[in-house]
Amino acid sequence: MVLTAVEIARGVRAGELDPVEVTKEALARIAAADGVVGAFRRVRAAEALAEAAEVAARADLRELPLAGVPVAVKDVTEVAGEYAGWGSLAGRQAPFAEDGVIAARLRAAGAVIVGLTRVPELCLYPMSDDPTGVSRNPWEPAYTAGGSSGGSAAAVAAGLVPIAHGTDGLGSVRLPAAMCGLVGLKPGRGVVKEPVEGWFGMSTHGPLATTTADAALLMSVLGENPGLATIPAPSAQRIAFSTQVPVTRAPLPRPLGDAVTQAAELLTAAGHTLTEATPAYGFDTMLALVTRWFAGPATHADADFTFRNLQPRTRTHVRLGHLTRPFVRDRARTRWIARAEEFFRAHDVLITPTLATLPPKALRWHRRSWLANVVPAVRVADFTGFWNLAGYPALSVPIGHHPTLDLTTSVQLVAPPGAEPLLLALAAQLESANPWPRSR
Repeated sequence: MVLTAVEIARGVRAGELDPVEVTKEALARIAAADGVVGAFRRVRAAEALAEAAEVAARADLRELPLAGVPVAVKDVTEVAGEYAGWGSLAGRQAPFAEDGVIAARLRAAGAVIVGLTRVPELCLYPMSDDPTGVSRNPWEPAYTAGGSSGGSAAAVAAGLVPIAHGTDGLGSVRLPAAMCGLVGLKPGRGVVKEPVEGWFGMSTHGPLATTTADAALLMSVLGENPGLATIPAPSAQRIAFSTQVPVTRAPLPRPLGDAVTQAAELLTAAGHTLTEATPAYGFDTMLALVTRWFAGPATHADADFTFRNLQPRTRTHVRLGHLTRPFVRDRARTRWIARAEEFFRAHDVLITPTLATLPPKALRWHRRSWLANVVPAVRVADFTGFWNLAGYPALSVPIGHHPTLDLTTSVQLVAPPGAEPLLLALAAQLESANPWPRSR
C-alpha cells in the first residue's frame, strides 16, 4: 500500500524517509501502470528527482508540511520549464519561465511535482481524454476517471501518487473524486487566492486524495492556511439530505441514492440531526450555469488558443460561448445565493449524491460531436455546478459500492462559506465509521 501524504511528510521530516527514494518509487509506479491508467500528459522524471534532492538538502526540511511528497498537478498549471496544455494542441507550447501561484505554493511546502495530468480540451467535460490518451478509472478501466481533473483522480486512485491538484468549475474535482473513490474538495470562492478567477468566478483549485487527512493537508497548502490541515471534531449539526435531481428531477440510479441513505444513517448514529430537504435550485440558476459554461471557455479560447486548431466539439462550444457571453450577469447568481442562504439558515450542511448518473465510459470523446459530449456531461453533473455559482464549499466523499460494478458510490457535502473545516470534519467522521479502500 502506498503511504499517505501525511505519512510520507512525517517520515521525511523525521529523517526516516529519503525524498529521492520516495520519488523514485512513485516514478516506478507511474512507469508500470500509467500505460493503462492514462493519468499523465507529461511525467517529469528527471526534473522530479532533481527537485527531490533539493528538498532533501533544504535547511527547513523539518518544517515543511509536504516534505518530499510526490504530487501530480493538473495540466492547467504554470510550472517553470513546462507549458500548460489544457488538453489541446491549439495552444502555446512555450515553457513558463517561472512557477505560477499553485506550483510555487507546492514547492514552498516541500512537494515534488512528478507530472502534469491529463484533462479534456479547455477542461470542458467530465471525461478526460486528449489526442495522446484516455484517463481511465483504475477500479473499472472501461469507465472514465472523470473530468476535468480526471488525470489527477486516476493518478491518486491508482496509487501512483498520494495526492493531486485539481480545479473545479462545475464539479471537476468532485466528479472524478466520486468516480474514482476519492475525497475531493472544492473550497469556497476566494479561499485559494489567485491572480485571475476562471469561468467568471466559478472555478477554483482543490485537492484529490485517498484520505480526509491528506485532502486537508493539501488544501492547507493550496489555500495558504496551515490551520486547515488540522481536522476538528464536529459538534452536532443540522444536516439536510436530498436525492432529488435539481430542476429536471430526472430519475436517479438506485445505488447513488442508497449512498445518501447510508451516509445519513452513519451521521445520525454519530449524533447529528438529519432532515430530508431540498434547496430551491431554480431554472434561472441552471441557465446562469450553462451561460458561464459556454462563455468562460470562449473567453479563454479567444485569449490563448488558435480557434481553427481546436477540436470540433470545442469549436462548437466556443461559438456558443460568443453568443451567450453578453448574457453573463450577476442577477441570477445573486438570487440563487439568497435562496441558498435561506436554506442554510435552517440547516448547517446538505448531503446529496455527487453524481446524478453512473460515470460515462472511457472513450475517445474528443473525436465525437459536441452534442454527444454535452448530453452525458450535463446529466452526470446535475448536483455539483450550483455550488460553484454560489461560491459555497462542497466535498465529495466515498460511501458505498455499486452492486455489480467495481465503482464507488459517493455523496456530496455542502455548507456555507467558511465551512471547509466542518466539511472535512464530517468526511473524517464518515471515513472513521465506514472506511473505504484507498487505492487500486
